[in-house]
Amino acid sequence: MSKIGERECGTLVSMRPPIFVRPLSEEERTALEKGLHSTDAFVLRRCQILLASARGERAPRIAGYLGIDDQTVLDALHAFNATGLQALVKGSSRPKRTRLAIGPEQAERLRGLVHRSPRDFGKPTSVWTLDLVAEVSVAEGLIATRVSGETIRQTLLRRGVRWERAKHWITSPDLAYTRKKGSVTA
Repeated sequence: MSKIGERECGTLVSMRPPIFVRPLSEEERTALEKGLHSTDAFVLRRCQILLASARGERAPRIAGYLGIDDQTVLDALHAFNATGLQALVKGSSRPKRTRLAIGPEQAERLRGLVHRSPRDFGKPTSVWTLDLVAEVSVAEGLIATRVSGETIRQTLLRRGVRWERAKHWITSPDLAYTRKKGSVTA
């Protein structure tokens, strides 16, 4: 879609036509002007961008006086041209597609890891934490790079293992243990 322009200073210059917002209906213009008074920063910014474009200002200039990136302006223009006033509703910032940090084979090995004691791996505790599982899984070569505890939790959940806080089960031969324990924990 881009055209190559004349050589300037020995380099080729891209000559893309500027992108503007499509012509606004009266209803859209009214909604955008009302949006200039919004307490939502996203709506306010989008309205500023769209109205400036409707006045004939180009994306780099709009970006310059709003203190934002050119691409942010272009995203707003494309969104409005495609969806109209729906472009004033902030969408999710979550990626549309994600990749698994831990594959199925690694996940199965991870599941086996948490059924062993951390002491088997030289750790001074008998209770796993998500961060400790992440640390040991890298040290043991289960996964290549360190991941978050939440990634470990989600991976185990996909394998049918719900992560819960470890419970310490303490017993005693003392016949009054249950009564004593109740008075301490109650």
